[in-house]
Amino acid sequence: MKILVANLGSTSFKYRLFDMEGEHQLARGGIERIGAAESPCGVEIGEFKEELTAPIPDHAVAVRKCLEQLTHPENGCLQDAAEVSAIGFKAVHGGRISGVQRVNDELLDAMAEMNQVAPAHNPPYIAAMRQLADKLPDIPLVAAFETGFHATIPDRLSYYACPYEWGHAYQVRRWGFHGASHRYIANRIADRLGREDLRVVSCHLGGSSSLCAIRGRESVQTSMGMSPQSGLPHNNRVGDFDPFALPVVMKATGKSLAEVLDDLAEKGGLLGLSGVSGDVRDLEQAAAAGNERARLALDMFTSEIRRYLGGMLVELGGLDVLVFTGGIGENGVRIREGVCANLEGLGIGLDAAANAAPRGETKISSANSRTEIWTIPTNEELVVARQTRDLLQSA
Repeated sequence: MKILVANLGSTSFKYRLFDMEGEHQLARGGIERIGAAESPCGVEIGEFKEELTAPIPDHAVAVRKCLEQLTHPENGCLQDAAEVSAIGFKAVHGGRISGVQRVNDELLDAMAEMNQVAPAHNPPYIAAMRQLADKLPDIPLVAAFETGFHATIPDRLSYYACPYEWGHAYQVRRWGFHGASHRYIANRIADRLGREDLRVVSCHLGGSSSLCAIRGRESVQTSMGMSPQSGLPHNNRVGDFDPFALPVVMKATGKSLAEVLDDLAEKGGLLGLSGVSGDVRDLEQAAAAGNERARLALDMFTSEIRRYLGGMLVELGGLDVLVFTGGIGENGVRIREGVCANLEGLGIGLDAAANAAPRGETKISSANSRTEIWTIPTNEELVVARQTRDLLQSA
């Protein structure tokens, strides 16, 4: 069975093709600037790589272009597009619908209800799914929602202290995101260490970031809330924020609610605090040169990670494994150092030499640390491919 996994933006389409017999990645590629006069199209199939431009008006044409590349008579890895059993989507927020689902009108309507909560994610996915369902009806479409992994979180950690009916009538809950990444880490570390009872904190740190407390492969707590804007400060998203500050800012600036929310979503986070960049690498360079606001942004980011880590350690009753993943988690030597600083009393000790030069899936804890500390590259696309396969096989 071959599964195509799609990661969509409003003007982009990135994909990976998996052969689920052995779970091998056969190809990867992407198309940028969809809708422009010329769209860059790239593909990697084994040792073969190709970059070209072509007019790609919409996501349905993007998928057709992808299938043309994959079935190319000389360099393709498929003999026929019919070999693709399904397209799996790393969908973000379906509100009242979660888990792994076949794409249909009811599911798309549920996603549309959450557009205000996930404005950068849901609208392009909905538009592309509708196009693909209409123009490629022979290929099943499957949505694997990021919120699905967090369905095991108990009510006491998923409700807000708002009027109770909001949680049911308006989906005002701590849904959590990055579910595919945290699911991959939960399963990978359990398999690697050969234990089903592990207490794990997974730190997915990147352009957007979240922590997840895991017990026995299941999510029990997460840092993100109702929207992907919440929890830790992100690249350019605010993270946790007091809603009663909104009318103060609106009155002072004369901006509308929509404008202030846009500022928090696009000009907040590490970018907003530093005034330099939302990229940790840029901030570290600026801080080393004496930029105090860049240092402040880095210190706040690290402190917020530690705050959530502490709460999750208490919730789990101790910690067996701390995992760093995502672009910052895997490469951020100073961030990992800051998160783990002075935590030896809690059983968390980092090996400085191992931390300075990790390579891929590596243990970086000290010999005396009761908690194992790992860097593990995540594989969200493989998780979506597995979920898509399992749904098709259960039908």
